[in-house]
This record gives sequence, C-alpha cells and structure tokens, in this order.
Amino acid sequence: MKNTILVVGSVALDSVETIHGRTNRALGGSAVHFSLSASQFTPVRVVGVVGEDFPAPFRKFLTRRNICLEGLEVLPGKTFHWKGKYDQDFKNATTIATELNVFEQFKPKLKGTHNKCGVLFLANIDPDLQYDVLNQMGRPRLVACDTMNYWISLKKKSLMKLLGKVDLLFVNEEEARQLTGEYNLIKAAKLVMKMGPKALVVKRGDSGAILFYGSQVLSVPAQPIEKVIDPTGAGDTFAGGFMGYLAAAPAWRNFDVLKRAMSYGTVMSSFSVEDFSVKRVARLSKAEISSRYNKYVDALHIK
Repeated sequence: MKNTILVVGSVALDSVETIHGRTNRALGGSAVHFSLSASQFTPVRVVGVVGEDFPAPFRKFLTRRNICLEGLEVLPGKTFHWKGKYDQDFKNATTIATELNVFEQFKPKLKGTHNKCGVLFLANIDPDLQYDVLNQMGRPRLVACDTMNYWISLKKKSLMKLLGKVDLLFVNEEEARQLTGEYNLIKAAKLVMKMGPKALVVKRGDSGAILFYGSQVLSVPAQPIEKVIDPTGAGDTFAGGFMGYLAAAPAWRNFDVLKRAMSYGTVMSSFSVEDFSVKRVARLSKAEISSRYNKYVDALHIK
C-alpha cells in the first residue's frame, strides 16, 4: 500500500451561484475534490462523515473512480452543506450559509488497513483531529496537510504541534503570513520549514503557486482558462493532483519530482474550474490530462 493515499476531510453538498448559473446540493467537500484528482494517479481511501441524506448515486460515482469509501461514516442527520456566491471575477466567495450538520460530530477513526497507507493527506479540518489521525497511522512515507486562517487564529498551538510531524504543508499567501507574522513569502516559507515541514506549497489562486523545498524555490503560473465556471474546490483539486503524482512516484524528496507535481496540480485544478461541482473532473480522461500537462510543461520548459 506504499502508493495508496489516505485522505481525511470533509464530504459535503454544495450550493453554489456564479455568473454562469447555480447548483443545489452538488457533490463537494475537500476530501471529494482531492480524491477525484488524486485517483487519476493512484488509489485513494477516504475517511469522512455524511448524513442519511447523502445521495446513493454520489457514493457509487466515487467508488467507480478508484476511491475506497470504507471509512465514510454515515450518521443520523444531514450532510455538511455549504452555500455560497462568487463575484464576477471569481476572486471572492460570499458565504450565504454553512450548515455543519453531522460534520460537527466528526471524530475520524481509521478502519482495516487504513493505517498502512503509504501517504497521508490531512485536508482542512481541526488540527487536533488531524493530529489524532496521524497518531492512528503506522509509518507513512509522506504526510501532508492543509489548513486555513480560522485554525491559525483559533488553534495555533495545536497546529504548531501538528506541523512538527508533517512533511509538506499547503497554505495560501495570507495564511503563510498569518502563521509566521512575516509578510515576505520567502522569509515566511523559511520560518514555516523551521516549524517542521520539509516542503511548503503556497497557493495563489489564478496567480499560480510557489513551491519551497530547502533552499530551492519554484513559482509556477496558473493554466489560463478561457471560461471559468466554478472555482469551488480548485485548491483541493490542485493538492490532489500534486499528491497523487508524488504518491505514484518512487521517491518524493527530489526537486525535479516536486516540480512535476506542481505542474500536475496546476493542470488538474485548471480542469476543475471549467464546470460546476465535480462535473469536469468526473468526465476527465488520462489522455486529456497528459495533453494539457505536456503543453503546460513545454511552455515552462519543465521536464
């Protein structure tokens, strides 16, 4: 199970409105967007929670995509529901409603051979829960996590404890600055890596992403997309492509491997914004991924 990814995070029903239309209770959540992206490269197992209202077709769809749902717990009540609206430029999302429902009771418990997965991705949840999951694991060869400004503000001590145990951290620019108190991203990255992570990925939305690994830095642009429909989950999709490629690679502690992972993450996230919810990623073929990846790296001269 060296190449299998265990992801722990949210499984949700999203209602989203953009200038191109709207969805009502569509499939979403950090674990879902991550898994659909990562499963293009390697097997994925999900640990999460849903309510009794979670549609059976969604479960069947995920299972068909090389995603094991043995760890998807069903509790009495309703599934986590997020409702939001994007501005015309897609840079800002206004949250209309956040209904945690059964997700508020989420206490991740690993089952079967979950603790033998070679790669662990801790999606954006309470750092105390992330740490508890890590303690349930065996000896994964790669541990990565995501977090957000809310946890940095509310539970920084718990987050710092967690960071001492992870290999790779995903944050956005403001979160990197908030975590370190340093505005300059290069200086902030150095401070983050002193906290424990050996590598840091700073997500910058439509400006791309920056990778920091030791003394090496790589900034990559976003893939230009003519028509953005829905950016929900693009960051999780990026992380899924990145981690999926790393999990399938023989070894990850290599800057060239990490550069290719950045490119795959960028390409996967570019597909995700081309339709609502997971619709575009759902119909994505490996040939389409390879074609866009080759064009992207040719333009950047990444080999």
